Amino acid sequence: MTDLSSAFADRSTPLSRVRDLLHRYPAISPAVVLVVAVLVFGLLNDRFLAPANLSLITQQVAVVGTLAIAQTLVILTAGIDLSVGAAMILAAMVMAQSASSSGVPPVLALVLGLAAGIAAGALNGLLVTRLKLPPFIVTLGTLSIFTALTLLYTDGNTVRGSQLSSTLTFTGDTLSVLGIKISVGVLIMLALYVLIAYVLKRTAWGRHVYAVGDDKEAARLSGVRVNRVLASVYLVAGAIIAITAWIQIGRTNAASPNSGLDLNLDSITAVVIGGTSLFGGRGVIWGTLLGALIVGVFRNGLALAGLDVLYQTLTVGVLVIVAVAVDQWIRKAKS
Repeated sequence: MTDLSSAFADRSTPLSRVRDLLHRYPAISPAVVLVVAVLVFGLLNDRFLAPANLSLITQQVAVVGTLAIAQTLVILTAGIDLSVGAAMILAAMVMAQSASSSGVPPVLALVLGLAAGIAAGALNGLLVTRLKLPPFIVTLGTLSIFTALTLLYTDGNTVRGSQLSSTLTFTGDTLSVLGIKISVGVLIMLALYVLIAYVLKRTAWGRHVYAVGDDKEAARLSGVRVNRVLASVYLVAGAIIAITAWIQIGRTNAASPNSGLDLNLDSITAVVIGGTSLFGGRGVIWGTLLGALIVGVFRNGLALAGLDVLYQTLTVGVLVIVAVAVDQWIRKAKS
């Protein structure tokens, strides 16, 4: 009786009520952080809220935000993908090299890049489901594999925008909304968020993704084909990674085997800051978008403040640690 009363008393405190609220609505905390960050950086520098700078932030977020969708799906299953950045660069180079050097039609080059992304996801999914290897170890290994394959395929050469068809750079085209330039890549990113949000909330597959991440054994006993769900998640993630590669080419108007060095960390940061638990089974895709915006706002705001890129990376690392610590605290609400 004493234990029950003390547990009830703990849940009735203001702090525990906040924790329960964040557990039920994971997107609240990143929304608050984003608003505060925008206000602070806006007060510190007049240029931060200028339309030109806001245009830059949205276009930068397009790459990280789209890649973070793939990362979210994997993390929801209690996995993690350390190879997303390397797989994206591989897909981008397949698109660019096949179109510029091999004379492949641009649309077919996009298809080949999509196939490369899906193949990368399939390899990760196969190793996780068939060999029962931990996702961390698998994707740490494929990170090196994809990086090496990219360098072998390209000889380390960059494909410039002048060598590319307008079809491949189309995602970099912009349109003006209230003075802010929104790229086609941003619109594609938003469309993917709408699609994945619907799939996760309204379809059986989405419910199975959450069930597998929450408790694989319980999901298996309830009739969910766990390995099939995991394999499909990595395949879908691979397709999204390939779409991100197309957005990256348009964003930079080039394809370089040495680009995107921080994308793995930034994508994980966006997902975790967005309220998705690293332990799986909890999170919303819209929180990831907020997390990606937070990463973009912090990097841009610190750059305007004149801080070195190393300090920007340091800040992102601190955000990851803080977000995981908060996640651990919120998880206590479940127990």
